[in-house]
Amino acid sequence: MEDETAIRRYEEAARVLPGRLRSLALAQPPEVRRLAEEFRLRAGRPLAVLLPEGERSLGDAVTTEDLEDLCDLATDYSRYAAAETLREGYLAVRGGFRVGLCGTAVMKGGENTALRDLSSAAVRIARERRGVGEDIVPRLFQAGRYQNTLLLSPPGGGKTTLLRDLVRCLSTGGAGRPGLRVSLIDERGEVAVMVRGAPQMDVGLRTDVLDACPKALGIPMALRAMNPQVIAVDEITAEADLRAAVQAAGCGVGLLATIHAADAEQLDQRPLYRQLLAEGVFRLAVCIRREGSGRTYEVEELPW
Repeated sequence: MEDETAIRRYEEAARVLPGRLRSLALAQPPEVRRLAEEFRLRAGRPLAVLLPEGERSLGDAVTTEDLEDLCDLATDYSRYAAAETLREGYLAVRGGFRVGLCGTAVMKGGENTALRDLSSAAVRIARERRGVGEDIVPRLFQAGRYQNTLLLSPPGGGKTTLLRDLVRCLSTGGAGRPGLRVSLIDERGEVAVMVRGAPQMDVGLRTDVLDACPKALGIPMALRAMNPQVIAVDEITAEADLRAAVQAAGCGVGLLATIHAADAEQLDQRPLYRQLLAEGVFRLAVCIRREGSGRTYEVEELPW
């Protein structure tokens, strides 16, 4: 059943590709469609698919016209409606897919206002993987109370997929666990994948999503407006994010966040994250490790 779902998601993502490239993608064998993580399009280079072992060329060079057609298909021929995320370099597509874009930035007043002359694109094949957090979430509670948790892995390790399902589990509740009010600060639109105000992914019954908002601004906004019990964010990368997280913890709100790091030892080697550990805000870490095409999840206590 899981394999069938993976193949179906691949085929749905392929519909965003221009006709010639779409046919090429749909001609791939089931094993490729089951394991594929992204389509990669680069002007003048062959269409490629990202698999667990790396990129595989599918042949047929991508043209700049293909990239423009991709953008039109992803926005339902309404780029104006997607202007805000387009200038940030991505598009959220109905069905839970995300298209990352590169090209020439149009700068005005020191800020990027648009992208032109598109040169490459990455179509992420979203894997919802409902249930991946079910065995993990009970271990994030001590004496009936949720413990602030970091999700750790190198890039591409599956942090966002796990974050999404843990948000769903915390929000919906389970055996002996009431559902919690979760505010999800989805800065890059990859967790809930909001399209015109509706989440394309299942993030639970009691989750409020603040989409396309920087974490340093979104965390205090959620504190003021939504009375959350848990705030979830994807990728703490800046000191401003850290300060906002410390503020939320000081208000008694639980935190769930991801960071690019293999384990707690690697966290301690980086000044920003060493400060995070010193603050004692997070108590637990879930370390994600890839094993072939699968993953394992280890919950460990953080030093504080």
